[in-house]
Amino acid sequence: MPASPAGPEIENLITLLAKLPGLGPRSARRAALALVKKRDILLKPLADALGQVGEKIRPCETCGNIDASDPCHICSAPGRDPTIICVVQEVGDLWALERAAAFRGRYHVLGGCLSALDGIRPEDLNIAKLIERATDLEITEVILAMNATVDGQTTAHYITDHLASAGVKISRLAHGVPVGGELDYLDDGTISAAISSRRPF
Repeated sequence: MPASPAGPEIENLITLLAKLPGLGPRSARRAALALVKKRDILLKPLADALGQVGEKIRPCETCGNIDASDPCHICSAPGRDPTIICVVQEVGDLWALERAAAFRGRYHVLGGCLSALDGIRPEDLNIAKLIERATDLEITEVILAMNATVDGQTTAHYITDHLASAGVKISRLAHGVPVGGELDYLDDGTISAAISSRRPF
């Protein structure tokens, strides 16, 4: 195997970058080179930003969003409807809904979905906290914004069964979200339409 043309420091940077979603070894090499070539305008600010994120960002104890404050800025925002909770699988899904500006209630991040294949059980997710929140007398509706996958729908059915006695309306996103689709990859218009035309589960 030929020796690497880069030193161990750059190779380590490339290896770490290649672990990010959407970056393979070639893209990671290009990104590493760009960072090193523009160290004053890219590398140093990125290192500072990563340090701040590592030091300050944490999960919100209420909803599971990530923020520098706890509760997060969404949970503590006075203008949001406190009677509706929108349940999403991951923080990226929450961000997608916020980008579309289609929902003005509160959120709950599960941290994934049930998966027999991957060994993800209900206790591995933030479901118990959701059930606790949904039994609050203030809550009138829970929107299940699960990804339109088999595991996403399995998770939605599990939650529906466990909220049956909570006395809240349970709805889900309309089928404008394509089967097999993930919220983070949808355009804002599709997300907005899906929220607007939600129906009972």
